[in-house]
Amino acid sequence: AVKAAEAADILQTDQAGLLEPENDMERTTSLTQTELKRNYLDDDTARHIYNLDMHQSAPYGLEYDRSGRYNIMYGAAGHLAMMDCHQQSLVTEFYVQERIRDACFLHNFTLFAAAQKNHAFIYDQTGAEVHRLSDHSDPMALQFLPYHWLLASVGRAGWLKYQDTSTGALVSQHRTQLGACRVLRQNPTNAILHAGHSNGTVTLWSPAQGKYLAKLLCHKGAAVHSLAVDPTGQVMVTGGADRRIRIWDLRMYKETISYFVRGGVPTSIDISQRGLLAVGHAGQTTIWNADALHRKTQDPYMHHSMPRCGPVETVRFRPFEDVLGIGHSRGVSSIVVPGAGEPSVDTSEYNTNPHQDAKQRKEAEVRALLDKLQPEMIALDPDQVGGIEESDPHKRLERLQDLQEEANHNKKAPKKEKSKKRGRSKIQTKLRRKHKNVVDQNTLKLREAREKEKVAKATEIRGEIASEAPREQAPSALKRFF
Repeated sequence: AVKAAEAADILQTDQAGLLEPENDMERTTSLTQTELKRNYLDDDTARHIYNLDMHQSAPYGLEYDRSGRYNIMYGAAGHLAMMDCHQQSLVTEFYVQERIRDACFLHNFTLFAAAQKNHAFIYDQTGAEVHRLSDHSDPMALQFLPYHWLLASVGRAGWLKYQDTSTGALVSQHRTQLGACRVLRQNPTNAILHAGHSNGTVTLWSPAQGKYLAKLLCHKGAAVHSLAVDPTGQVMVTGGADRRIRIWDLRMYKETISYFVRGGVPTSIDISQRGLLAVGHAGQTTIWNADALHRKTQDPYMHHSMPRCGPVETVRFRPFEDVLGIGHSRGVSSIVVPGAGEPSVDTSEYNTNPHQDAKQRKEAEVRALLDKLQPEMIALDPDQVGGIEESDPHKRLERLQDLQEEANHNKKAPKKEKSKKRGRSKIQTKLRRKHKNVVDQNTLKLREAREKEKVAKATEIRGEIASEAPREQAPSALKRFF
C-alpha cells in the first residue's frame, strides 16, 4: 500500500507544474524543446513535440476544439485538415481550391466552419460541405459562442454578423463603421466579442445592441494585429503594429502593463487555461508566465525559435494539455509548455470530455440545446441577467407615461352615431336615451309612486265594475231600486 501511494504521488497528473530554475544563474528561456524532450519528458508527452512541413499551402493557422482532442489546420491555399491529437492520426483532409482566412469548430468536432474567399462554409468531420452561409460575405475572422450556439463573423466590409447554428437564422448584423477587420476574439465569461481594427481601437460587441458596448484606443497610430482575453474575463491583451503588447484591465478599461516585442510585430496572441501568455512574432514564439499579466516581468518563461518559418500566423494553447500549437509560413509546429493546461478535466462541463463516445456526445448535444442561452442575455456584466432592477422614480415615471401613451394609442375611436329622423337626433332625446338606464334614488321613488298609482286606479276600476254588476243582472222592474 505504501509503494502504491508513492507511485500514485509520482504518477499524479492532476496537479499543474512549472519549469523552475535550480539557481539564480539559470534561465528557463534557454531550455530548448530538444533538451526538454531528451532529458525531462516521458515518451507520451514527448510525442507532442513535432513539426509538419506543409509549405505548399502555407501559411497555416490552427484551432482546437473545447475538449482539446481535435484540431483543425487550414492553409491559405485552400487546404483543410482535421487531426486527432490523442492518436495523432488524420481524421479528414481536403482542398477547397480557394483562400481560407480562418476556421473554427462549432459545438463539437463533428462540424466546423471555414472563412473562405467569398462566403463562410460549414463542413462535417468527413469533409462534406453541409451549408454555405451566403449572408457572411467575404469573411476575415470567425468565432463560435458555445453556450448560445452562435457563429459570428466579421468581413472586409466591416459587418459583424451572428448566425444561430441550431435554427439556421441570422440573429443580427452590425456595421462596425471602422473598415475591414481581421481580429476577432471572444470573452469566455460573458460571450462579448472583441474586434481589433486598423486604427488601433478595440470595440466590444453584443448581438442585442446595434452599437458597440465599449471602445478602447489600444494602440495610437498603429493597427491591432492580435488580441486575446484570459479565462477569467478580466484581462485583455492586445498586440499592435507599434511592436507593443498592452495589457488591459477590463473592469476599469485601463492599461496596466506594456511590453516591447523584439524581433517583429506580434501577429498572434493566446492565453492558456492557467494564464500563460504566448506571443508569436516574426519566426519566434515567446511564452510569459501568468504573473506577467498582473505585474511587470523582466524575463519571459520560455522561448521557441523557428528559423525561416516566419511570420507566425497563429498560436493556440491546447485545452487540458501542456501543448502549444503554432501555425507559420512552413506549416504547423507543436511544442510542450509545462504548466499551460488545466490538469483536471470537468467532464460535466459542456463538450469538454475528450474521451466521450458517440452516445455521450449525442446526449451532451441534446442537453446543450435545452440549456441554450438567448442572444439577448449577452451583456458586459453577466451577473445582471436574472437580477432585480433598482427602483428609480424617474425611470418609473417614464415607464408609466409610456404605458399610458400605449393605452391611449390602443384605445378604440368613439363610435359615430347614425343620424335619426323625426327629431330623434336632438340633444334632449340623446340625453334622455343616455340616462334611460341610470338608476338613482329619485328614479326609484318615482317608480314606486307610479306603481301605487296604477294599483289604486286598478282597484277603483274593479270596484266600479263590481258595483254595476248586480244592477245589470237584476230584472228591469227592479233596476230602479239600485
